Amino acid sequence: MHGLGNDFILIDCRRIKLGDLPELSRRLCHRRFGIGADQVLLLYNSEKADFMMRIFNADGSEVEMCGNGIRCLAKYVWNRALSDKDVLMVETPAGIMRTEKRSGKWVRVDMGEPVFEGRLIPVKLDGRIKNVPLKIGDREFSITCVSMGNPHAVIVLEEVDFFDVMRYGPLIENHELFPRKINVEFIQVIDPGKIKMRVWERGSGETMACGTGAAAAVVAANLNGLTGKKVLVKLPGGELTIEWNEDNHVYMTGPAEEVFTGEINGKTS
Repeated sequence: MHGLGNDFILIDCRRIKLGDLPELSRRLCHRRFGIGADQVLLLYNSEKADFMMRIFNADGSEVEMCGNGIRCLAKYVWNRALSDKDVLMVETPAGIMRTEKRSGKWVRVDMGEPVFEGRLIPVKLDGRIKNVPLKIGDREFSITCVSMGNPHAVIVLEEVDFFDVMRYGPLIENHELFPRKINVEFIQVIDPGKIKMRVWERGSGETMACGTGAAAAVVAANLNGLTGKKVLVKLPGGELTIEWNEDNHVYMTGPAEEVFTGEINGKTS
């Protein structure tokens, strides 16, 4: 499945037991020797919610939350009539997330409340990290950090289309300031209601889209007085609508699509 080109291998684990999940993710996500994907999504039953989701990156690391991924997981459930609810509560390592069915391929997700305290993101700084200078190689960037269940550093540029994400993304991701690494959003403000974004995801590299990253980018842009609270985010894979509402929750609306199904050869336990 994919959400705006951010692609996933979704495995229904409700009746099967998988073995080494990091190794499985590395093997399946390899685009030459495996199926190829940014991440693996694992669907489980939950004692706390309707379903549970675990997420593993292409490098085998497990992450807390994935905005595009949770839309795909909810769409998978609805496509197969695994639930007759139009609203699904999904347990994730970042908490229980609310997903809402919209018409066609569209899904709306309550992404929860943004976290600004540095040590909780986590960043090795106290307080709010807003426009903090960060020297990377031959450049100095101003970063604004937000957690949307996972950590993000947002950087505003004059233009993003020709920016060298492949060079600076991994340097920022692995900087000592970020104890659990970090996702990096490079954004260009078009107007108060629209931004353009490219993203470097920890453990996966540059991806076509990132739901939590889009949410973090809109929150950071608004904090810096650059946009309103309802913003269209243009990504290489398509568009997401992000709303930072009066209840302090961030809502994301975007598509989720199934590409193909199949069986995996080899041992899974």
